[in-house]
Amino acid sequence: MKKALVLICLIMASFSAAYAQEDGIQLVQDGKFSTNTVFKPTTPIDTTSKAYRKQLRKEEVAKRNLHYNILGGPSYTPDFGVLIGGTALFTFRMDPKDTLQLRSVIPSSIALMLNGGVSFQTKPQLFFRKDKFRIFGQFSYKNSLENFYGVGFNTNKHWERSDSTSRYRYSGMQINPWFLFRMGESDFFVGPQIDITLDKMSKPAKHMIDLPSYVDHGGTEHGYKNFSSGLGVLLSYDTRDIPANAYKGIYLNFQGMLYQKWLGSNDNFYRLDIDYRQYKSVGHRKVIAWTLQTKNVFGNVPLNKYSLAGTPFDLRGYYTGQYRDKSAHLGIAEYRQMFNTDQSNWFKKIVNHLGFVVWGGCGFIGPNPFKIQGVLPNFGAGLRIEIQPRMNIRFDLGRNMVNKQNLFYFNMTEAF
Repeated sequence: MKKALVLICLIMASFSAAYAQEDGIQLVQDGKFSTNTVFKPTTPIDTTSKAYRKQLRKEEVAKRNLHYNILGGPSYTPDFGVLIGGTALFTFRMDPKDTLQLRSVIPSSIALMLNGGVSFQTKPQLFFRKDKFRIFGQFSYKNSLENFYGVGFNTNKHWERSDSTSRYRYSGMQINPWFLFRMGESDFFVGPQIDITLDKMSKPAKHMIDLPSYVDHGGTEHGYKNFSSGLGVLLSYDTRDIPANAYKGIYLNFQGMLYQKWLGSNDNFYRLDIDYRQYKSVGHRKVIAWTLQTKNVFGNVPLNKYSLAGTPFDLRGYYTGQYRDKSAHLGIAEYRQMFNTDQSNWFKKIVNHLGFVVWGGCGFIGPNPFKIQGVLPNFGAGLRIEIQPRMNIRFDLGRNMVNKQNLFYFNMTEAF
């Protein structure tokens, strides 16, 4: 019941934010935003009237380059429980005069855990002049209570989640920018990336220190610490109309990372990820989206750098880190639909900002790319609230078919 009340509060706050944005930004036919719309009355109006002031307000909002939505209050996540959190979405153009330029997107979240701790994360997508250069990536800091379930499907599946078996205090940060340069006039991008990660596990649960994988990696009763520093290369093919919430297009990304002691890393290991996504419009604001991903690490891999199957951005329903090994593969298909109304009254305007998704998928993990030891079926459904054109808040409820559990998620932008 408490979770339901929290969800209702968040939804009502989101309705207000979404309704306030009505007519603030206009969409043009090619899926990019226009802010140069001028509202001209067809008949003379009283310049002292409330309607006139409201119209001026719409014009001012439409001309702004920066648009933002900020929500805050009590919330809930499957990994951290009840918390006081805030989430923000900022969109803008690097060149305000270029109305065809893709809008840069910065979704951010901050959380204060009631059980002690703080978490901050942002995953920017920045688009520069004529989309010749992009900066993506993620930046995070956490000091929170988390859980470790070991390495490998069998251990992950049967290891109990509790204060005495899996709980530990985590503190760490990650700086992971991607720099992407367009290759000529094509839809291919190439560029370097940097990953600097500091992980510290302290106060491990009394039975967690008995896990062989924890001991083998150097974990003790006092904890575990690792620093990873790596360089990598990215090669992407991207025809999505709007990357943050695509209605059409293909995205294919190859990502290779090299972590070495001569770069300052504590261990020598490597990472290879492949991410394929495709989007097909099947009606006005109706989309079928699907993704196939493979994540692989090789060498002397630190505990917090194993490949994960189950995050808020793929197999929703599995705790983050609940299933980890050197290789993880997954496939997901998702149907997304927004409700289309004539917006003839305030209620229909609100409904026009709402939508839903349903998805099904499956994950696979194993000690190498060709050896599968575990299968992770997954399905779920979610609510969408449009707070800016083509920018949604998502509320998802996912099902873990292996451990028979349901988990709830609240995030800005789509899962993939």
